[in-house]
Amino acid sequence: MSETSVRHFYDELTDDYHRIYPDWDASIRRQGDALDAQIGQERATVLDCSCGIGTQAIGLALRGHRVTGTDLSPRAAARAAREAARRNLSLSTAAADMRRLPFPDGQFDAVVCADNSLPHLLTEQDAHAALAEMRRVLHPRGLLLVSTRSYDDLLRDRPASTSPQVHRSGDCLDDGPRAVTFQLWHWHDDGEHYDLEHFQLLGADGDWRVRVRRTTYWALSRDRLAGLAAEAGFVDVGWRMPEETGFFQPLLVARAGA
Repeated sequence: MSETSVRHFYDELTDDYHRIYPDWDASIRRQGDALDAQIGQERATVLDCSCGIGTQAIGLALRGHRVTGTDLSPRAAARAAREAARRNLSLSTAAADMRRLPFPDGQFDAVVCADNSLPHLLTEQDAHAALAEMRRVLHPRGLLLVSTRSYDDLLRDRPASTSPQVHRSGDCLDDGPRAVTFQLWHWHDDGEHYDLEHFQLLGADGDWRVRVRRTTYWALSRDRLAGLAAEAGFVDVGWRMPEETGFFQPLLVARAGA
C-alpha cells in the first residue's frame, strides 16, 4: 500500500463522502444496529480503526458503545468527530495507520475494520501487520469485526464497474448538490489487485461537475483473509453473510486468542 496515495484518496473524498450513500443517516443507523448485534454487550469499548467520516463509529455510539475512531486520513477522522458532536455524541478520533495503532495492549472489547478498508493493504505482510495490531489492542477473547466486498464472487467475474448510487439532495446534512457515484475497475495481470477510479457527478441548477479519485485494492478471498487472521493470533474465525447479519457486506468475525 502507498500510505500517501490512500491518505490522499480519502482526504480528497472527505467533504463528499456522505454523498456515496442514498441516505447517509439511514446507513449510520442501519450499520450501527447490525454491528451492535454482533458485539452483543452493552457499553463495549470499541475501536473503529478505519472510521472514515464516522459511518460505523457514529452508529455504534448511538447504540451506547464507547467508541474511538482512527483513520489514515486526518481530514476524514476530523470530520467523524465533528459529525458525532453534531449529534451530541462523544467520539474521540485520531489519524493513525491500522498497521501501527497508537494504543496500549488489551485496551478494547471490540475492533471494527469495516467497509472494505483492509483490502487497501496490498501484500500479505501489510495485512498481517494490521491484523496483528488489532489483535494486540484487544482484550483476550475480544471481538474482531472486518467487512470486505464479496470478493469470492468478484474474483470469479472480475467486473469492470459498479452500479451507480444516487444521493438524495436535501438530506439532514445539507441542501447541496445531487450526486451520482460509480466506480470503474481495472484489474491487474495477477487477477487479484485492481485500480479503482471513483467517479462522482455533482449536479446543481442544471449543471454537473465530475470528480475522479483513484486508489488500488487487493481482492482478498474469504479463505485467504480468514487464514491471515488465524496467523495473526485470532481464533473462532468465521464469516457471516449479509442475509444473516443485516450488514451490507460479509463480516469476518473472530476472537483474540489468549
